[in-house]
Amino acid sequence: MSTLVNDLKEKWEALKAENPHLRIRNAATELGVSEAELLATNVGEGVTVLKPEFKEILTEAEQLGKVMALTRNEECVHERKGTYLNGDFSSPHAQLFVGEDIDLRIFQNHWKFAFAVVEGDRKSLQFFGKDGLALHKIYLTKDSNEAAFDAIVEKFKAEEQTSTFEFEAVAPKAEEKADADIDVEGFQKAWTELKDTHDFFMMTRKFGVSRTQALRLAPEGFTKKIDNAKVVSVLEDAAEKQLPIMIFVGNRGIIQIHTGTVTKTLWHQQWFNVMDPDFNLHLDVTKIAEAWIVKKPTEDGEVTAIEVFNSEGDFIVQFFGKRKPGIPELQEWKDLVAGLEK
Repeated sequence: MSTLVNDLKEKWEALKAENPHLRIRNAATELGVSEAELLATNVGEGVTVLKPEFKEILTEAEQLGKVMALTRNEECVHERKGTYLNGDFSSPHAQLFVGEDIDLRIFQNHWKFAFAVVEGDRKSLQFFGKDGLALHKIYLTKDSNEAAFDAIVEKFKAEEQTSTFEFEAVAPKAEEKADADIDVEGFQKAWTELKDTHDFFMMTRKFGVSRTQALRLAPEGFTKKIDNAKVVSVLEDAAEKQLPIMIFVGNRGIIQIHTGTVTKTLWHQQWFNVMDPDFNLHLDVTKIAEAWIVKKPTEDGEVTAIEVFNSEGDFIVQFFGKRKPGIPELQEWKDLVAGLEK
């Protein structure tokens, strides 16, 4: 182990001694390093470097049985229990798992490192970007197949078990264009002619608008900015009405989706939480900069979302009523959103 790695390991140990409940992501921030960099200090001591064969590892994740999938960004954590079913890696752009429980959109071009981690009785597979940012984690549960986990670790264990990695910074986001440089009329016309919500991203690319800029420049009646506090109302109202909703949380490497009801909601400091048996959500409401109601036309009728952003204009979380292609949006969801607009 290099002197630098050893020094970092000692600093982390000291930090844990001061604060035993400090999470690794927060410790990394405090020490000014990435989470993967910190995790790597324990290679050979519960941490195993895996070959970066993400498709193959994820394809075998079904053998683990019921696990907990964790995806997060700086402001929101999404934890969903289930089995990795129906993996589809045929597209070079986005790979999929489309199970009733584990529902993922994966952007593998952003994935760089993989580790197996054993912390006491907690076992997980963890995936990181080239800058060491945690993108996705798979935790075993009491119902998981531990023998399958051990087999995956053995099969994909990297030949070199090193603590030293080359991390590289991610390119900064492009500067937002001035509104005056946008073809607003063309953009608004394209919005009103949408046929599928999945075409929205390509439309913003075509007209060179950022996501929040798109919401500002939307055609009349298609977007409405709402008070940030109403984001909590979405979850509280859906829980009270037992209304099935869809909750999207992601980062640049993956989007994780929960579809179904939410039941138990509660506050802990600045975090608003859903604490159900198979689904947990943790949302830091102090990090919400903007929240919008967004309406998009589709062949199945209008689709309405609540979109929540941080101060950088990045997605924190999105909410929809439960829906599938070919089925119109739930009237109960439309009613819930209408209540937010008042």
